[in-house]
Parts: sequence; structure tokens; C-alpha cells
Amino acid sequence: MIFDSHAHYDDNRFDADRETLLSGFPVHRIGAVVNVCADADSLQTTPALAEKYEWIYAAVGIHPSEIGDLDESVLDLIRQLAGKEKTVAIGEIGLDYYWEKDEKVRESQRFWFERQLSLAKETGLPVIIHSREAAKDTFEIMRKAAADRIPGVIHCYSYSAEQAADYVRMGYCIGIGGVVTFSNGRKLRETVEAVPLDRILLETDAPYLAPEPHRGERNSSLLLPAVVQTIAEIKGLSPREVEEVTWQNACALFGLTWLRAEEESGAQT
Repeated sequence: MIFDSHAHYDDNRFDADRETLLSGFPVHRIGAVVNVCADADSLQTTPALAEKYEWIYAAVGIHPSEIGDLDESVLDLIRQLAGKEKTVAIGEIGLDYYWEKDEKVRESQRFWFERQLSLAKETGLPVIIHSREAAKDTFEIMRKAAADRIPGVIHCYSYSAEQAADYVRMGYCIGIGGVVTFSNGRKLRETVEAVPLDRILLETDAPYLAPEPHRGERNSSLLLPAVVQTIAEIKGLSPREVEEVTWQNACALFGLTWLRAEEESGAQT
């Protein structure tokens, strides 16, 4: 079974066929999905999906590009949602300097990033980190988070293999998705080569970043076998080994140990 550690199925690009798509996941060996909040609206829609589908879990938080939605009352709502049974992470949170050039807004991103990290420490949940063109600041903040024993994953990893290795030494997982299949994805393939498989999570970021040969189309968990195949080729392993280890990795990070035991039991029968 495949564990998609990062998707956005509450996005309006799934409005036409969401029920058909998500209901069919178990038949297509998609065993678990973490649907990840981005803005204030998704703090309502993401938990609703987790409640409706047994195999969907929730991550709650505000994306750095959406910090205009954030104030203490929203942070209190995130805190409340963090206590729900199917909430498994705080995210996605972090820094995005690609879209934001104003230093005052970047400072605000850093403030709310650290506030949401503090919330993760308070609730005992891992974090899902978004970082784009903010390598240095993200790393410095996450080094403090590691000292506070806040676990997590660096989602849609886009930096060097050397920095990925540093994150791994700090205890973090690396999220690998469709970009690893791209012809210009050499840097990410180098990261996959350098990072131990037991620190890799599969992800889609659906509806974004569909793998080849579907690049530019709407992404979904059904396309993850292409990512699995590419990782297997880089690592010299079978696709099944990649699926099994990344499933175990996600279950461990998100505290779904019972789900991991269930999967292992099913593999033995």
C-alpha cells in the first residue's frame, strides 16, 4: 500500500469528481493520505474530509503565503483541531520567499512560522514544513525546532542533497513527489540518492506537481507509482520495498503505529 503524506483534496479542482476519486483509493492500493491545510477555509474542509473517509487524515496549519488569515483566534482554532483524533500534524507551515519579496512580510512569515512550531511542541504533533527560496532562514528555525524535539518532514524538498543530509541528521524526513521524475529534477534525484530510504516520505502535493508523463495535469495519489518507480531505480530496490519502507516511515512520523501493524499483518497473509 502507498501512503501519500501530503495532498490537498479540498482544492476546488477536485469538486467535480472528489467522491469518486477518494472512494476508489483503497482499490488502487492508496492506503492512507494526509490532507494538508493551507488557508483558514481549509481548517474547515480538511477535518471534514478526514471525518468522511477512513483512510484520510488531517494536518492543520496556515501556509506562509496565507498568513494574512492568521491571528490568535485562528491559532486557537488550530489548537482545538489539533486535539481531534484524526489530526496527525501541524501544517503546512514555513517560509515562502519565492512569492514574497517584502522584508516586513517575510518577517511576519517567520513570526507565524515560529508561533505554529510552538503550537506543535505544545500539542506533541509533528510538523509539515513548506520552504521555497528560504533555505537559510528555514534551516536556522528548524535547527531550533530539532533542539525542542519537534519531529516533522520537509515537504516538497527543493534544496541541496547536502542540506537534506543535515536535516536527516537533525531527525527530519524528506518529502519526495513528482519532481523527482522531471527531466530537470536532477537535484532532487541526487537528494534521493543521498538520503536513507527510512527518512523518505512519498507525497503528491495534489493537485500540483504531477509526475511524468502527466506533468502539467492535475495530480492525485493514483500517480504515485511513478514516483515509487523512480525512487526504486535510484536506490536499486524494488518498488514494493520503497512502498513498504515509506509506509512505515509515514506511520511512525504521524503516530499511526496501529496502521503500520495492520499493514504488516496484511502483508504476511
